[in-house]
Amino acid sequence: MPESDPKLQEEPVCSAWEKVIHGLLGVFLLVTIGLVAHYRAASATHDLQDELQGLKHEVQQLKQEQAMPSMVLNRYRSSICYVFGVYHVGFAGHDPDLRARISGTAFLVADGLLATNRHVAEPWFQDPDADILIRRGAQAHLEKLVAYFPGSPEPVTVTAAALSSEGDLAILQVQDSHFVGQLRPLPLAEAAPLPGELVSVVGYPMGVLGMVAKSPPAIYQRLAFRHDDQGAASELAALSLIRPSATCGHLGDVVGDKLIYDAPTAHGASGGPVFNSRGEVIGINAAYLDGFSGGTLGVSVRALRPLIATAESNRH
Repeated sequence: MPESDPKLQEEPVCSAWEKVIHGLLGVFLLVTIGLVAHYRAASATHDLQDELQGLKHEVQQLKQEQAMPSMVLNRYRSSICYVFGVYHVGFAGHDPDLRARISGTAFLVADGLLATNRHVAEPWFQDPDADILIRRGAQAHLEKLVAYFPGSPEPVTVTAAALSSEGDLAILQVQDSHFVGQLRPLPLAEAAPLPGELVSVVGYPMGVLGMVAKSPPAIYQRLAFRHDDQGAASELAALSLIRPSATCGHLGDVVGDKLIYDAPTAHGASGGPVFNSRGEVIGINAAYLDGFSGGTLGVSVRALRPLIATAESNRH
């Protein structure tokens, strides 16, 4: 018999081997595709979880911001007081050339100590009419300065404990008061505020007139046309109607110790606390630019801390 061709004997082996290689390559590709798909799915799941966590954080932050004005009012209302004062400027031996009233806001920052503006604690500060008289030798005199706290039927006398020489800030000291001793100071922010943050300003805009305006109809009818601010304030206090108001806005800019925000305000709210979305005080409301809703000005608590320290050291 003729011998078989060796090539013909090898072909089945090579063909089978190629099939095995192709099969292994196919399995490898399938495994590789499966692994890639698995890791991509895991990565996509991880990314999706990160996105969900981010959305949850944003929703929680929005809820916190929306609840913030209500939270600070309910938690700290009793520690934010309405300040009323009477002062005059004149020359010795003569009737006063200028006699005026002051309405403002102050808030508790330490045991018996209130933060406010200097133009509330010393009402002739930055008053152009008073400045003219004082430059001519007239003397300014504070006749009365009292604070009405929510929940207290009686006002308490306050005196200046420390006045800023550089800005519109002051610390007032409350005369002995058991009621005020039970109140908690407002928390002062440690971190510097950033433009764009939500802020809330709490105070007594329009003073007594503002509180009378939101009083029950019968009280409003009786007090609306009274010109005795202290008498009306005493009646409101007796009826537990000394209540601050809150307005909201955003911090537009921070320039040194000056805060600029668009939360609306009016006279009487000077000296009120400016809160961030975490319920911490970042500043003291100081002034507003007439005709520009975005031009409300405050002073950073950074400038307030040394003044608190001075007031505390002075009374020891």
